[in-house]
Amino acid sequence: MSSAGTSNGRGGGAAAPPAAGAVRRMVMQALLRPEAGGVASAVLVFAFFAVFAGENGFLSPLGTANWLDSAADLGIVAVAVGMLMIGGEFDLSVGSVVGAASMIVAICMGYFALDPWVGIVLAFAFAGLVGLVNGLLVIRTRLPSFIVTLATMLMVMGGMLGVAIALTGSSSLSATPSGLAKLLFAAKFREFHVSILQWIVLSTLATYAMHRTVFGNWVYATGGNAQTARLAGVPVARVKVILFICASLAAALSGVNETLSFQNGNITLGAQYVFTGIAAAVIGGVLLTGGYGSPVGTMFGSVTYGIVSLGVFYLGWNSDLANFFIGLLLLLAVLANHRLRELAMGRR
Repeated sequence: MSSAGTSNGRGGGAAAPPAAGAVRRMVMQALLRPEAGGVASAVLVFAFFAVFAGENGFLSPLGTANWLDSAADLGIVAVAVGMLMIGGEFDLSVGSVVGAASMIVAICMGYFALDPWVGIVLAFAFAGLVGLVNGLLVIRTRLPSFIVTLATMLMVMGGMLGVAIALTGSSSLSATPSGLAKLLFAAKFREFHVSILQWIVLSTLATYAMHRTVFGNWVYATGGNAQTARLAGVPVARVKVILFICASLAAALSGVNETLSFQNGNITLGAQYVFTGIAAAVIGGVLLTGGYGSPVGTMFGSVTYGIVSLGVFYLGWNSDLANFFIGLLLLLAVLANHRLRELAMGRR
């Protein structure tokens, strides 16, 4: 009995190192996931503001709703922009599409007194057309998407501004929603806006598409190496066009939400999304070079942005410091993502 007990004791002692090794492997696998940086940044900034601004209202229902609403407004655009970046392209025109969609809805409702759905359908149709044009131009001309979408951004913004001034004499119009349109795009549960639900649904669908479908494999392959993907039978051109259209449609959704929520359309409404969508994706673990990242990471990148942008206010600091913190997080995220990518590739 004694020797058996000794043997079992030795066996138990010998099992410890393999168990520790298994835990270490699990931790390393978690850290090497593309969304790890986004989750970590969101947790850290939330903990910081919870400690230093919790008593000022940051943790209150209203404070939570404020930063979640901000995260959702950005996240709707960022999740589509992040997928496009994983596919190896950029879209700077999303900001102007937000503003254009806003003005289309406001002109139809506030100037022509049409049913809200007329403006909503036209806004999404216009956004889809812009995304299609962006995709075709990038594919046909082989110009960098940064340049192509910069050009379309200026064209959409300038063109819609000209149309709005010519028709109404103003770049800002009121738009009061009603019925189903109000329920879907402007409803609130206490202080929590319906855009939060839209954001969660879109992020879930994007995650499923990227990790559970052939299309998601195509996106990663296209962003990793478009030429190799093309030789392997991936319809690279079709993938990129679809991603550009999705980015524009997401921008339109954001524009419709904000217009009907604040009951006002404005051509400059989405100006902040030109680079913040990219920033949220990068903070969430998407590589600027493409082929790596996840919608979950982009979602947490948007959460980080929402927390910081509202958290600074609850600290009582100058609101301009929010941009400083976002820039710092962006720089740290790029450095961390680069290092994690090296580890994932097995390099020292």
